[in-house]
Amino acid sequence: MRVVVVFESMFGNTEEIARAVAEGIREVRPDAVVDCLPVRQARSAEADLLVVGGPTHFLGLASPRTRHMAEKFDEAAQPAENGGLRAWLEQLPQAPVGRRAAAFDTRLDKLLHGSAAARIAHRLAHKGYDMVAEPEGFVVVDMTGPPRPGELQRAKAWGTCLVPASTPARG
Repeated sequence: MRVVVVFESMFGNTEEIARAVAEGIREVRPDAVVDCLPVRQARSAEADLLVVGGPTHFLGLASPRTRHMAEKFDEAAQPAENGGLRAWLEQLPQAPVGRRAAAFDTRLDKLLHGSAAARIAHRLAHKGYDMVAEPEGFVVVDMTGPPRPGELQRAKAWGTCLVPASTPARG
């Protein structure tokens, strides 16, 4: 089984969550090849399972405007080099029948937080992916992080639910 986890992260929080999700997948499927890549390095999505995540900006996906605002807010922000997740999802080819996907985001714990994950899931489903889980949100303490205590463990647990467990070889 091949799994690709693609993420956009400006302050490192979404990357931490993505790596925890990948760790959870590896835990339940040690036989799987699992790549965890920033969107700027993700060339294709050829995988049995594609997991995609990004930060929630102004109730949805990051845009050039919201990235620019984040960079002004904190000079340590890592800008997306290729248009970010939004552009990557737009250029994603139609998925072959049976390809599976899941979506997650990072967000503040506010009443009107929005969901990048819901928008990611919508775009993936539009490209023909079968969604294996409801879009999931992971909370960060502040705009620049860190993830709220317990969220990395929750992300790892979520990752274990995305793939079927490997079956031991019969002898």
